[in-house]
Amino acid sequence: MKIMIGLSGGVDSAVAAYLLKQQGYEVVGGFMRNWDALANNDYLGNPTINNPQCPQEKDYQDAKAVAEKLGIPLLRADFVKEYWDSVFSYFLREYENGRTPNPDVFCNKYIKFDSFLKFAKENGCDKIAMGHYAKKGTYGGRDCLYKAFDKNKDQSYFLSQIDETQISSCLFPLGEIAKPQVREIAHALDLSSVMDKKDSTGVCFIGERNFREFLSNYLPSKKGKIVEGKTGKVVGEHRGVLYYTIGQHKGLGIGGVSGEEEGAFFIYKKDVKNNILYVAKAKDSYLLDSTSCFADHVNWVGEKPSGPMKVGVKFRYRQPDQFATLLFHEDEVELIYETPVKAVTPGQIAVFYDGERMLGGGIISRIYRGDERID
Repeated sequence: MKIMIGLSGGVDSAVAAYLLKQQGYEVVGGFMRNWDALANNDYLGNPTINNPQCPQEKDYQDAKAVAEKLGIPLLRADFVKEYWDSVFSYFLREYENGRTPNPDVFCNKYIKFDSFLKFAKENGCDKIAMGHYAKKGTYGGRDCLYKAFDKNKDQSYFLSQIDETQISSCLFPLGEIAKPQVREIAHALDLSSVMDKKDSTGVCFIGERNFREFLSNYLPSKKGKIVEGKTGKVVGEHRGVLYYTIGQHKGLGIGGVSGEEEGAFFIYKKDVKNNILYVAKAKDSYLLDSTSCFADHVNWVGEKPSGPMKVGVKFRYRQPDQFATLLFHEDEVELIYETPVKAVTPGQIAVFYDGERMLGGGIISRIYRGDERID
């Protein structure tokens, strides 16, 4: 079987490629270029804009060195337009509406497991493989995903929007391996270009940015009031509600108000229409609590339950499972938590689990505390 591995220029995909070869597959590397800083007006907040070599070209050279070391061919694919149309435009729309998107989830859905999969098939490959930490398995005779062996690195959260066909088309060689072992294998193979390279962070395929400045390239700032919700008192000025997140307590610039220290306030509500941030003091942290929420754009892997189902839920990557009852209402789900959860935010991804098995996920649309809608 011929497999195209997404070779990113990082250590995870490099070791995944090696493991596939060890398992007897014919392996081809595929490097994806999905972001063009100059064409996409990525200037403000970009720490690498004046570097002599852009980070993606450095990644490509690292991937090329790995491919040569492992003796596999490396193809290059350009998905800059697809990324902008399917991932980044969504990212901007969500921020413009005051929501908190997760572009990595949709980068997987539309780029790595769609555009890249088509590219692999066009180049004679049977399946693709990725360096994600997730396990592929079956349940009820259907392909599905499970949490990785390395729970600290488990990335099933980011795979919650890929469907059964996409799961069936992919292999995950790192599902049963821990990150320290990946580094050990890379050192043993002398993959010098990646073996000590730090993990990529920041926005998927874009990288580290000064986030507020980065967003201002696309969504102009508009100053407004910061209001203490309980008293109605104006306690500061913000640079634009779009640049802040629910639960944020640093970077508000309101330290010293009535003797308060920076971080003494936190954001609990955003009024996008009127451009107001509402804050409260630490003792009122219950304002971040919710007891239930709804999610739409639901991707469900396997057979849908006919009635209420007890599930574990992650609202953020690496968050411990929060336990809830899940109910389907046509195309959306309702999640009723066993105990209140803090800082659940519209636009975030809710991912559902049955123990180790990932059931799917959706985009949080409405949030409640008791019968009161609080988003």
